[in-house]
Amino acid sequence: MAEETLFDSEAMRRFARIELGDDRIPDETTILSFRHLLERHGLTEAIFADVNAHLADKGITLRSGTLVDATIIDAPSSTKNKAKACDPEMSSTKKGNDWYFVMKAHMASMPTAG
Repeated sequence: MAEETLFDSEAMRRFARIELGDDRIPDETTILSFRHLLERHGLTEAIFADVNAHLADKGITLRSGTLVDATIIDAPSSTKNKAKACDPEMSSTKKGNDWYFVMKAHMASMPTAG
């Protein structure tokens, strides 16, 4: 998603100091490798703390949260799993007059502004 956001958002490109046409947008593998490098060296918490301190000076609070994808995706009409039992991950929802079988997708931990 970060790669796509860099293509779509001028603000994100300015933040990352990337110019379309001049610079290559890092691909998903590069971004994931960078994330793992930060995690391996315990830098994600330190960066989050530094960003939080900077924002607190400006009167903004940032805290961790979870992004849940609420997109309805067409799925088979059965909620049975391989063991022929009801899959606890699946449920149904109604949109308009149509019913859909759905699954919650916890996409990533994301900071939220407060």
